[in-house]
Amino acid sequence: MKRLFDICFSLLILLVFLPFGLIITILILFSGKGGIFYRQQRIGRFGKPFFLLKFRTMRPDSDKLGQLTVGMRDPRVTRVGFFLRKYKLDEFPQFINVLKGEMSIVGPRPEVKKYVDLYTDEQRKILAVKPGITDSASLEYFDENRILGESSDAEKTYIEEIMPHKLELNKKYLDNPTLGNDLKIMWRTARKMLS
Repeated sequence: MKRLFDICFSLLILLVFLPFGLIITILILFSGKGGIFYRQQRIGRFGKPFFLLKFRTMRPDSDKLGQLTVGMRDPRVTRVGFFLRKYKLDEFPQFINVLKGEMSIVGPRPEVKKYVDLYTDEQRKILAVKPGITDSASLEYFDENRILGESSDAEKTYIEEIMPHKLELNKKYLDNPTLGNDLKIMWRTARKMLS
């Protein structure tokens, strides 16, 4: 049931979003060198790696300078990228990941291997479900970039404070991974984006 819902909803969103996607594509192409999409390896269900898709918001090879985005004024982010990130528009290509079966609409956000390797055995339980585009932890840390930007040591703040709290919220999701709960999280996400 969840998989069928993921497919139908993703197709609907991609069809509705198509005109906006074309405009975003043109803006990215005129924003400088680099492709339209950004592919980054993340860890999916059962620890299987996959490539997560986003609209490119940074200059080429920016991830070599660090995998965390620090503040909304990170100099690696392009002018168009700031706009896309602010309204979470860079996330829409992930509906393609959902259609491919690598992600679900709702589920724990997928991490890069570097941070998954730090998980305890208890925390690794979240890998039992497909990662998602949105979840309770994403809503709780909607302004995560700002928090990291204000930290004197962004990586330490992420590893010691943000990541463990996110994982606790994700473990709570595992207690009730129903379509009804997913719809509530999707509704909260839509409201958050519009506000």
